[in-house]
Amino acid sequence: MKSTQILFTDVNSQTWVEEILLNAESHPEFSENPSWSIRKTQLHGGLSEGVDLIEVNNGALQLSILPTRGMGVWKGNCQGIPLEWQSPVKSPVNPAFVTLSERGGLGWLSGFNELICRCGLISNGPPGADSAGNPLESELTLHGRIANTPAHYVSVELDPADGGWLKISGKMEEGMLFGSHFLLESTLETRLGSAEFRIRDRVTNLGPEPTESELLYHINVGAPFLGEGSRFAMPFKEMAPRDPRAAEGVNEFETYLGPTPGYAEQAYYFLPVCDENGDSPALLTGKKGALGFLVNFKKASLPYFTLWKNTQSESGGYVTGLEPAISFPNFRGVEREQGRLKRVEPGGSYETEFQVSILNNSDSVDEVRQKITKLSEQGPSVVHETPHPRFS
Repeated sequence: MKSTQILFTDVNSQTWVEEILLNAESHPEFSENPSWSIRKTQLHGGLSEGVDLIEVNNGALQLSILPTRGMGVWKGNCQGIPLEWQSPVKSPVNPAFVTLSERGGLGWLSGFNELICRCGLISNGPPGADSAGNPLESELTLHGRIANTPAHYVSVELDPADGGWLKISGKMEEGMLFGSHFLLESTLETRLGSAEFRIRDRVTNLGPEPTESELLYHINVGAPFLGEGSRFAMPFKEMAPRDPRAAEGVNEFETYLGPTPGYAEQAYYFLPVCDENGDSPALLTGKKGALGFLVNFKKASLPYFTLWKNTQSESGGYVTGLEPAISFPNFRGVEREQGRLKRVEPGGSYETEFQVSILNNSDSVDEVRQKITKLSEQGPSVVHETPHPRFS
């Protein structure tokens, strides 16, 4: 059986589908697992006005994808387990209402509430003036523009191979006259009935000059995975706290507090270790160890990892970030000095890939923990107790 392609959005052909429901009834040739569905709608009212929403249900896992917000994943649910965090920003915000330059370049935070969003493509990290870059792009804002860039092309593929796959693809362009010009092509795919999904991205330089690029995946997790006594684990070669504030908790970086009013964020930078397939696992588990949120990322394409701990009060945004990236989220000038910026030639591209798996029993959690332990035993894991100049 051949796969089926459905076009939702294409600016070039002026194709745009406001609302549609795909399921086993509309596609009986794809009905082996009849509980799947893909529903496309548009949100209305308030700051969500005009935001496109694609709700994907593989029969066990539901995900809400936001083409208007750079193909970010707003939230999800896996067999009754919520995949989200409680941001003070409650609903998806149309990028038209986000001014990235406001509040000293921190305007990005006005739309930040996704389970997964991208930071880049020109830069990620804090705002500021980058005098060594293109003068027209020297004033950098927090985490770049791609999370607030609507997709100009969106399609769905129903692939019957290997038990059936649902694949949602989008394309976003980030560029300007006399400046950089990147194309991001993204595909989120999930197998019918599984508790996993995978994201594959390709970033291409459409401009005439070699251009620097950064890309970080802000994967944000809250309860029930995050709570007092939750634990983080991953195999790593080296780790350093980002700043003196993070250094205060460097000996407890693997454990979490409960909601703590007045807590100031902490971030830790890792050089990960991978298995024989090139995958690096990062695992967040609840206190009882029977529930796990696992991110497996390809180390060859995402060689750096940041753990972001933000265990402030629940109303303030109790959350942790598991963040694979092509660089650390320092100011772009720092990453340039350390040689971590990606230089993309005209017409050149790079690809990234990671998978999220929901572990809903202690056996599956223990299996991943044992794997992480074995990978960690292959060599020493160096922990720098204070910020290190090679990292930040």
